[in-house]
Amino acid sequence: MMQAAKGDDPASATSMLSWRTSRRVLTCRSLTDATPGRPLVMGILNVTPDSFSDGGKYAAVDVAVKAGITMAEHGADIIDIGGESTRPYADPVDAKTELARVQTVIESLAQSVDIPISIDTSKALVARRAIESGAEIINDVTGLTGDPGMIDVAVDCGVGICAMHMQGNPQTMQDNPHYDDVVVEIDCYLKSRYETCLQAGIQEEAICLDPGIGFGKTHDHNLQLMRSISRFTAIGRPILIGHSRKGFIRKTLKRDRVDIEPYDPMAGTLGVSIAAAAAGAHVLRVHDVPQTVQAIACFQACRRQSA
Repeated sequence: MMQAAKGDDPASATSMLSWRTSRRVLTCRSLTDATPGRPLVMGILNVTPDSFSDGGKYAAVDVAVKAGITMAEHGADIIDIGGESTRPYADPVDAKTELARVQTVIESLAQSVDIPISIDTSKALVARRAIESGAEIINDVTGLTGDPGMIDVAVDCGVGICAMHMQGNPQTMQDNPHYDDVVVEIDCYLKSRYETCLQAGIQEEAICLDPGIGFGKTHDHNLQLMRSISRFTAIGRPILIGHSRKGFIRKTLKRDRVDIEPYDPMAGTLGVSIAAAAAGAHVLRVHDVPQTVQAIACFQACRRQSA
């Protein structure tokens, strides 16, 4: 049975999350001892030529490895490496191509940083090879449904998983996203994936859930989901929010008639990051690691009660 969350403090659910590393068992509690209750920062490292924000920037192995090391130095708690773009209408790639992009980067970073590495993939073969190379978390935009072998890989390897919601696939998800009630439907989906993972043998403390901001949602859907983070945390598992630089931020500013020329996607992303932290999100998946770490630290300092 699913356990109820112990309040809105991010530490209440993240303290139950354990992602094993080759060096030690890192729980989200141990990662956040210095600043209890803060969300973890997951740095995005896309080693693709066509990702929506940074496509091609880290395509070279040495550049990608250096970027990952810098993220760790700047305070990232996790590095999420992806070898296939999942932006709207992106062309899919085969497992061989995806592995060629990520495997050497993971091997090098696993020897260079002391934080967990996540593989952003929906292919079981890629996940297994990435884990063999040093990855310790599977971050799957299909919620471990896109490849029938993915749950078996997670169980066999004993790694952490993040199961995300997506309506459709990257080639179709933004054609006409529709829900009768986006919050209710995604809440039900996340609960279902949680139960399925447990029944398959994935350890409860290894499971993280993601409502899938921007994946088969209009910008109004995205805002509704952001306003409902506390509902998702009530499932009792850590909630990851992946909002960084996404289109709903710019659309929101335009709708609210905010002067956005020149538009700075980082500014809006930081605003959403703070809102997510205030609502109890446990993991923030972002491109701009140092800025997010600093913003969250100041946010926590302003909220901290004196002893």
